[in-house]
Amino acid sequence: MTDPEDLAERVHDGDLRLHELEEYADHDDAAKARRLLVERETGAELDAIGDYAFPAEQADPNVENMIGAAQVPMGVVGPVDVDGGAADGEHYLPLATTEGALLASVNRGLGIIRAAGGAEARVTKNGMTRAPVFRVDGVAEAADTVEWVADNLEALREAAESTTSHGELLDIEPYVVGDSVFLRFAYDTKDAMGMNMATIATGEACVLVESETPASLVALSGNLCSDKKPAAVNAVEGRGRSVTADVLVPGELVENRLHTTADAIAEANTRKNLIGSAKAGSLGFNAHAANVVGAAFLATGQDEAQVVEAANTITTMDARKRADGTTDLYASVSLASLEVGTVGGGTKLPTQAEALEILGLRGGGDPPGSNADALAEIIAVGALAGELSLLGALSSRHLASAHEDLGR
Repeated sequence: MTDPEDLAERVHDGDLRLHELEEYADHDDAAKARRLLVERETGAELDAIGDYAFPAEQADPNVENMIGAAQVPMGVVGPVDVDGGAADGEHYLPLATTEGALLASVNRGLGIIRAAGGAEARVTKNGMTRAPVFRVDGVAEAADTVEWVADNLEALREAAESTTSHGELLDIEPYVVGDSVFLRFAYDTKDAMGMNMATIATGEACVLVESETPASLVALSGNLCSDKKPAAVNAVEGRGRSVTADVLVPGELVENRLHTTADAIAEANTRKNLIGSAKAGSLGFNAHAANVVGAAFLATGQDEAQVVEAANTITTMDARKRADGTTDLYASVSLASLEVGTVGGGTKLPTQAEALEILGLRGGGDPPGSNADALAEIIAVGALAGELSLLGALSSRHLASAHEDLGR
């Protein structure tokens, strides 16, 4: 094996490329060699980046040209009291973030949810999508292709599922735009987030489409999936898991803990999250659901770029009159496209695996898919808590003072 100093020198001289270092040293020494090179060429000191707590080899499936690790502060909120289809009881939720006051706000909301008797949550739809785009000569060939796909769904399912021992093809939705045919494949990927699984399976199915129809594959992803970008199709049809959480908060609890009223919060939600979002042309009608989703993603090893789809969240707040004349607050969040998993990807890294252990959701569930469902439900309740707390602060005009008090 070669000394890291010598490797850094060889890369500097052009004898080696950055990605070749693991051929000459173990993964940790290769990472050290890259740090030495970067320090020499930029003048930066990388002591903190190089002070990571796991063997670099464990990150080999997750990153290329590794130099170390990004250490994001992680806290915990809760317990999250959830009555879910998969999650049940109390769970602490780990959140990794650099935004001060976020966890304090979410924890305040969770305290209110616990005092109200807990929240309910359900995954209402599940389907990871991949939508290849094909070229045809015109609308007649497009129609022939769509008809063949509809008539041969079982053959396409057999081809797709031949690539995976876990994934199941649920449906194929066709879209025709001129001489382009898009086929939006949807899969049940069980406890995996499943993007790679869906891509590989769809690639195999596309071979069959090309061999039996006039369509010619142009791109395995035609952006109708739609992955890692704002898209109405995800807001309407969903992607990954569609999950909703709700809670009924007694009016006296709203007044005592949030120092406002159910009517005031409902009005703030309508004018801010609904009317304001509509005027802005937003796909997300919420206050800051992505805050909780993003922090949970970083903590538990999800694909952080998919926070953009999770921002397709609608928050509702309704003041409900009781027979005795008092007013309670009904609050809900509906996340149309929450893409999470408890196996594969970043969930196998030591820090993220420990965070999933906190939740009791590391690895595959029994039955398969139940752990990922539970994770989605718990994150949804966390997002609901964040919405309650922020809307309460806004309607009581305490938002700025809360940040000032916490020294942010």
